[in-house]
Amino acid sequence: MKKILVIRLSSIGDIVLTSPVLRCLKEQVSDCKLHFLVKKKFYPVVRANPHLDHIHTLEENGLKPLSRELKEEKFDFIVDLHKNLRSTYLKQKLKVAASGFPKCNYEKWLLTRFKINRMPGLHVVDRYFKALQPLNVTNDGKGLEYFIPKEEEADLSNLPGFLKDGYIGFVIGARHNTKIFPPEKVAELIDRLEEPIILLGGKEDHERAGQIMKMSNKQIFNACGKFSLNQSASLVKQARQIITNDTGLMHIAAAFGKKIVSLWGNTVPEFGMYPYLPGQEERSMIFEVKGLRCRPCSKLGYDRCPKGHFKCMREIDTNQIANAINNKSNA
Repeated sequence: MKKILVIRLSSIGDIVLTSPVLRCLKEQVSDCKLHFLVKKKFYPVVRANPHLDHIHTLEENGLKPLSRELKEEKFDFIVDLHKNLRSTYLKQKLKVAASGFPKCNYEKWLLTRFKINRMPGLHVVDRYFKALQPLNVTNDGKGLEYFIPKEEEADLSNLPGFLKDGYIGFVIGARHNTKIFPPEKVAELIDRLEEPIILLGGKEDHERAGQIMKMSNKQIFNACGKFSLNQSASLVKQARQIITNDTGLMHIAAAFGKKIVSLWGNTVPEFGMYPYLPGQEERSMIFEVKGLRCRPCSKLGYDRCPKGHFKCMREIDTNQIANAINNKSNA
């Protein structure tokens, strides 16, 4: 019997992208006892995952007690899918066999600093599987998974009547502002779409959603901050399709095999974090402004455009997006 610990502390999208690893470990390692370590705030992302036997959570400033807790588990192997100072500290304390994945920080630096692309051309999920080679575990090609506790399924009958025949979910937030499609561009795009819209995001996106609704001529439901993460995931699951920035709900949409329109600002798909839909790649449409000398400017993002013009988002053609969405909806 092998007792295995998988470490991925954050964030929503990165944790969702570990789901094929968890499934394949559980199915391909005989009698595997599978544990997962995540920051406490992201516990809801994995709490209903049936492949996990136990979930450990990292509290703020709680590395030392956590290391003692993990040491008592007597793990046989650690799969480090985070590879930062905290995960390195824990591996040193536990002193058991471990593996990691190619994080490609140097290659990302080359691409952001000098626009030299030395990225391996692999999705991050496929890079995650490099960490499983010592265990002879391979990718089954079944894609991502996301599990919603039954009590957190959103009831569509409680939504406004104009949504009863279906809707498009528009994910308007992201952790960094340079990954967020500007409100006026969102409103412009919505006014060109034929289907009803739900705006999806957290409490921090509620005010932005209000701005969009004031600028748009269409009837819109603002769900930002009104639902839990898993309830929002349920709204994603029940949407006809999803329009999204490069953010966590994009990967949850991929886990449900949704049609996805992704909008890319300071980050680029070449980092390997685009929607992962093996065998269903046609369900993903990527819109970005290619050829900008300043893009990508960061592997994560900034509070504001370093150049001040934000061309990477402002020059995305909303008419082109709307035509692609409306044509697919009518197909």
